[in-house]
Parts: sequence; C-alpha cells; structure tokens
Amino acid sequence: MKKYSGLIVLGILALFIGLILSIQLRMTAGSDQGGLVPLAKVRGYEAELKMVKDEKESVMQELMELEARLNSIEGEKAEEDEFINGLVSDLEKYKMSSGVLDVKGPGVLITIKDPIVTDEYEQDFSPIMYNYELLLSLVNKLKEAGAEAVSINEQRIMATTEVSMAGSNVNINGTPTAPPYYVKAIGNPETLHDAVNIRSGIIETMKMKYNLIVSTERKQNMVIPRYTGTIKFKYAKPVAEDEKAE
Repeated sequence: MKKYSGLIVLGILALFIGLILSIQLRMTAGSDQGGLVPLAKVRGYEAELKMVKDEKESVMQELMELEARLNSIEGEKAEEDEFINGLVSDLEKYKMSSGVLDVKGPGVLITIKDPIVTDEYEQDFSPIMYNYELLLSLVNKLKEAGAEAVSINEQRIMATTEVSMAGSNVNINGTPTAPPYYVKAIGNPETLHDAVNIRSGIIETMKMKYNLIVSTERKQNMVIPRYTGTIKFKYAKPVAEDEKAE
C-alpha cells in the first residue's frame, strides 16, 4: 500500500512540475510574441505615415498647379475687364490676410535659443519649450505693432493656429517643432523691433527671467510661407443677405 501511495505522490509531483513548466513556456512564448508584435505595428505605422506624406505632397503639387492655372486665367480676364481686375485685386488681398498665399516684405527676424547648459542633468530641459506661451506673447506683441504676417519656424500663424505641447515637441499647426525658434514678422522693421525690445517687454523677460538667448534682426526683404493645412469651419457659416436684413 505504501508502495502505491508513494507512486501516487510522485505522479502528482510530476504532473505539478509539468504544469508549471508548461505555464512558463507559454509565458515565455507570449513575451517573445509581445516583443515582435509592437515592432511589426511600428513598421506598419511608418509605412502608412510615408504613404500619407507622399499623398500629401502629390495633392499639394496638384494644388499648386491648379492655383497657377487659376491665377493665369484670372490675370487674362483682369486684362480684359476693369471690374474683374478690381475683383482679382481684392481677392489677392483677402488671400494674403487669410494666410493662404506666400508673402514677402520688410520686417524682423527674431531668433530664440535655449541657454547654454553646463549641467548634464539639464541637457534634456528646454526652457522655451516648457514655456511655449512666450511664443504666443511674442506673436501678440508683433501683431499689436502692426505685423501683417507672422511665422514660427516656417509655420504661418493664422487665426486658427494651435500652439501646444505634445510629448517632447511643441506643435504649431499640428507640426512638431523644437528650438531654436525663428520668428518672422513682416511690417515696419523699426516699429516691430522697438515694440518687442522695450524695457520690461517680452524679449527682456525671455532673457532675464528664462535666460534665453534672443536676437532681433531688421530685414528689408523676407519671405513668409503660406499656410498649408486645411481650414475647416464646423460651426461658423456665412450670413445670407436676406438674414442681414432681419
């Protein structure tokens, strides 16, 4: 009897050990698969992102060609009719003010860099990125001083522009940006320069409070690129003439 009871105990132990080994093997296989699946997903996302970027470039190229053709037609019609010429001229102004055209002219170029870091533990800390609202304050001061067009790192500033922190980048118009920041503003160079460099103004605050390296250059000719995103109005609608009379 003792002999059989001993065999039973050994059998149970063997079964128990086999069960543990089976569970460990499954967990190991699962962890290996888990390491491969994210990599496959990342590669899939990279391929999808590349495809979307290629599609965007293709669409933008087509848009530029259509706009060039439209401008040619508008120019030909404007030469034939003074009324149409006036409409085309007004349309150009609206396009410029809305930010959907490249513009050029005199103004200022403001360069903002993080302070030189000597402590290795602060290498990854960016004062301007973690205080990106300073960029918004600078843009507001430039607009108050009469800037007709503003861009940050070639991103045109519009009424719908969003500036927000996203991970380790500052997104402007949904595009990730990082320092140094180059702020362009078209307008009277002297007025713009003096407006942002007044005592206790935005640039002095950047320098004194945040130790940022900021320089302002007057320029006689700069180019600010157009807004390349899509403008969508979810709630706002134009008011019809009959509604204005009510």
